[in-house]
Amino acid sequence: MRNVGDILREKSGEVVWVGPLESVFDALKLMNEKNVGSVVVQIDGYLVGILSERDYVRKVILDIHASQRTKVSEVMTRDVVTVKREDTIFHCISLSHKHHIRHLPVVEEGKVIGMISLRDLFLDIIHQKLGEAGDDTEP
Repeated sequence: MRNVGDILREKSGEVVWVGPLESVFDALKLMNEKNVGSVVVQIDGYLVGILSERDYVRKVILDIHASQRTKVSEVMTRDVVTVKREDTIFHCISLSHKHHIRHLPVVEEGKVIGMISLRDLFLDIIHQKLGEAGDDTEP
């Protein structure tokens, strides 16, 4: 059975991150530039939170805060659900469903080594099923 490590080996190695004192506006600009739906929040390489598009919509826009004045640390999710390389794809999907999240940082010894999304997980399952069926076409 495939696991998180298998997906990380096939993905770009870049982890998009911000510091907790950066503005939400700057974090959103970075997310747009990198075409990602979330960024990890780190201090000295250690995970302290995650900021997602959903955090912005629910905590900044709806509360009528200005994104240029709001710090990432004010709106980030602090209790981050993380996974390890050894975790299975199905375990990750289960976590995503249970916690209503789309992005899972992959952590070793407190440091983020990668990020996987529901899209990564679903595409992996689709590719595996196509391979089992003997079909080499891309979905």
